[in-house]
Amino acid sequence: MPAPRWLARFNLHVTNRILWPLATRMPGMGVVVHIGRKTGRGYRTPVLVFRRGSRFLIALTYGRDAEWVRNAVAQNGCELETEGRRLRLTNPYLFHDEKRRAMPGFVRFVLGLLNVSDFLELQVSEAEVAGEDHGEKSERPVENKRSA
Repeated sequence: MPAPRWLARFNLHVTNRILWPLATRMPGMGVVVHIGRKTGRGYRTPVLVFRRGSRFLIALTYGRDAEWVRNAVAQNGCELETEGRRLRLTNPYLFHDEKRRAMPGFVRFVLGLLNVSDFLELQVSEAEVAGEDHGEKSERPVENKRSA
């Protein structure tokens, strides 16, 4: 079972505000930048993320029904700030893997303790790979300011 909703609310208001600056620079972490389906507001959510070639795998510690996951799926992607870069990701694919095979060994162990078996896979956008996204250079550096 994913983390309880009360913990998600606590993290939203306390932990995420502390973690987001670190999450954009630390290996294995990132910040998903997404737009609310109903509000149209921009949101930033720290996540555990691992790159596999042109794909990124995100462990869904709050399950597949978390609002940020639903936003990313509804909009066919999101942006990801990780290791000092900002990438456009597309083609979200939700999957369940009880053995957590796609995760590194230690992470697989920790996710097993937390009973996390749902993941979101996204691909780096073709325009991003070609360096054409928004007319900017591929893998843009992250600005060090918080977006609304």
